[in-house]
Amino acid sequence: MKIGLYFGTFNPIHVGHLIIANHMAEHSDLDQIWMVVTPHNPLKKKASLVDDHHRLEMVHIATKGYDKIHASDIEFKLPQPNYTVNTLAHLEERFPKHTFCLIMGEDNLISLEKWKNYDVILEKYKIYIYPRIAEGEVPEHFLNHPNVIKVDAPIIELSSTFIRENIKLGKNITPMIDRQVWDYIDHNLFYKK
Repeated sequence: MKIGLYFGTFNPIHVGHLIIANHMAEHSDLDQIWMVVTPHNPLKKKASLVDDHHRLEMVHIATKGYDKIHASDIEFKLPQPNYTVNTLAHLEERFPKHTFCLIMGEDNLISLEKWKNYDVILEKYKIYIYPRIAEGEVPEHFLNHPNVIKVDAPIIELSSTFIRENIKLGKNITPMIDRQVWDYIDHNLFYKK
């Protein structure tokens, strides 16, 4: 089985994340998409980052109607701080019959050379790129790399930061997130202050 790994803090997960994940599931050769919830780095203070288990629960809620999209807490079980290259090695060991690929926005591809062991990732794994409006140019050697696959997905300019800021301001953000995710956020008073 070919698994696309879509990493994020998902703080909170929103319709943009779901549109991209579903597009990858339906319009690429990936069999499943695993939404990998990135845990909070204990060395960093980030008041707006909701606890790991709550973010994972929101991803579970948002993806329950999608057969090919699943929430993953795989990084919760790994030593922190963690790096993508370590997660990939762990997944290969744990699921030897699966093939793992990365899903990332074009903005992340621009900064890929800053990732730990990015050359190992690029050599061993396919990277599915969805378009983003980003500053800077994707290096030519990435664009022509056989493991970099550009997917003609919709450009989604919606961010979790925008949603959090608008919740704090008391704005109606319900079109931007799953209704049950909103109920979970509202019930737990997340992002209100």
